Amino acid sequence: VLMYCDDLKNKLIGVNVIKVLALLKVSSAIVFEEGIKSCLEYLEAVPWSEEEEQTVVSCIEKLNLPGSTANSVLERVSVSSSEPSTSMTNNVFLKLLTNVLQAKDDKARREMKAVISRLIKEEADHDVSKEMLYSLCHRCILSLILCLSEVTSHMNDPGDLVGEISREAGNLLWIVDILIEKKICDEFVQLWGEQKELANLHSKIPAKYRHEISKITAQMCVGIGKGKILVKREARFTVLKTWLESLYDDFGWMRRSSSRSMDWKVVEDGLSQMILTLSLSQQQVVLMKWFDRFMSKGDECPNFERAFEVWWRRAFVRPVMVEPTNASQLQITTLH
Repeated sequence: VLMYCDDLKNKLIGVNVIKVLALLKVSSAIVFEEGIKSCLEYLEAVPWSEEEEQTVVSCIEKLNLPGSTANSVLERVSVSSSEPSTSMTNNVFLKLLTNVLQAKDDKARREMKAVISRLIKEEADHDVSKEMLYSLCHRCILSLILCLSEVTSHMNDPGDLVGEISREAGNLLWIVDILIEKKICDEFVQLWGEQKELANLHSKIPAKYRHEISKITAQMCVGIGKGKILVKREARFTVLKTWLESLYDDFGWMRRSSSRSMDWKVVEDGLSQMILTLSLSQQQVVLMKWFDRFMSKGDECPNFERAFEVWWRRAFVRPVMVEPTNASQLQITTLH
């Protein structure tokens, strides 16, 4: 029928993609040039479902058809060889992330954050530029320092700065989620622990203006507590020394304002697990301070009761003494 049709391309209108691929195979097998051309032009013009896409690409590659029309069909899903794919991906990704971070419409920003996060999780093995993500982290931290500095000098009328702080903290929290997902968050733990200036400014403004920043600490500590972030002990302890008091101060406000966006039982469990990864002496420092705070604030403070019990048993019920015997061996003694 196609061989004796005057307008092959229009004859194919309304035929599904899979049937056109079957016609393309037959046309190629019998070297029906006009049929091959019409099928390829049709495939180039119509939309494909994601399921059909894989079949189209596989079919055309197997047939190894000559000519520009076959290439034009594949251009829908292929990357130009003139530009390295990694470089192109990073450039596009940077532009997308920057546009999201700078978005003026809050609803659009939230929606696109969710979309990009979902796509990143679907492609867990795909590399994303670590340098690019950390440059965005530094940009957000600098913006937070500037905003908090402005708030401390205009405490009576912070105006739009409150929204800017919330927006930048939310942006940084989102990037931290990506770092955790891509298993490259270890350097951020050290970076966040070094933010003494930001933590100092944070302590000078009311919790209602700053509590979004404490969510960053909470999310990161949960990642450490779940074993998703592997970082040296001193870096873990430094983060707690720098930010834990701020987290205590903001905890009640955060729990009331973010009851749906964060599971605070998960946060408490994650923080507890992180504390228990420290040395016994560091655990004591953290938990003794927590104990005093919890006795005075109650539910306005996170509950580390489980961590406290574990530390107590480690310290007083079944302590372990490690005694060096020589340069190459340690003797471990359990005290009963």
